[in-house]
Amino acid sequence: MKLHHAELRDLKSLIHVMKFVWPDRIFHLAAESYVLDSFLPPPATLKVNVIGASNLLDAVRWAEIEPLIPICPSSEVYGQAREDEAPVKGFHSFRPASPYAVSKVGEDMVALQYFLSYGMKTIRTRMFTHTGPRRGDVFAESRLARQIAEIELGLTPDNVVRFGNLDSVRTIADAQDSVRAYWLLPEKCQPGEVYNIGGEEKLTVGKILELLKKLMECPIRHDVDSAQLRPSDVTLQVPETKNSRNSTGSRPKIEVKKTFEDLLNYHREMVRLDANRLTKCK
Repeated sequence: MKLHHAELRDLKSLIHVMKFVWPDRIFHLAAESYVLDSFLPPPATLKVNVIGASNLLDAVRWAEIEPLIPICPSSEVYGQAREDEAPVKGFHSFRPASPYAVSKVGEDMVALQYFLSYGMKTIRTRMFTHTGPRRGDVFAESRLARQIAEIELGLTPDNVVRFGNLDSVRTIADAQDSVRAYWLLPEKCQPGEVYNIGGEEKLTVGKILELLKKLMECPIRHDVDSAQLRPSDVTLQVPETKNSRNSTGSRPKIEVKKTFEDLLNYHREMVRLDANRLTKCK
């Protein structure tokens, strides 16, 4: 693997990389991706996710190359679905409920525009919740796993796990299954189209907490942390994924229980390493 530096907000740097690498495929995964933070400086999120996507596609045009380009907006573009609308299909209306979601609507439409205007081979993927080791602890399931790992190591005196909204309903996909689906998209799917990617099992965030608690090594209590609640929230996200699965032949292979075991074990190791580093510093 070779790394090349570029900045989504800097068109010239992107053109330089395109002309140097001449890619056959571009998986556009870069973004300001934490929903709660997008409420703090909305313009920053909009600039990276919308203008950044436009710069990337313009760089491809300037380099005069024709790669396959899976663009990765988000299930957040759909916003809050009613129960009678689930599972959400690709033609579902946009109801963005955060600045992050608005930015992903913009990214989605930018990808469509470059397909319609310039014939660029953009494929729009709307990924629903996915997780696994190394997922940042600003996200709900990772934050819960991190707190449990800290309690197990005796770093939280009151043994309390703090959370936001436990009633939100999601489907969970393992990150490895998500990557597998991304990899198959360019060869199997049609440019210009929309493909939902997600897991099959519906879980509330509360159920995720219960699954993690069954894997832990000591008793805990839990409590609501108002700082983790969003000003506006999306509490039901269940995807219709037939189009992506029929096109790629890819279905989730990793069970939810295994995903959360891997996630918790990862955070256990990270907490141990952090604690050891802190001890050495003292």
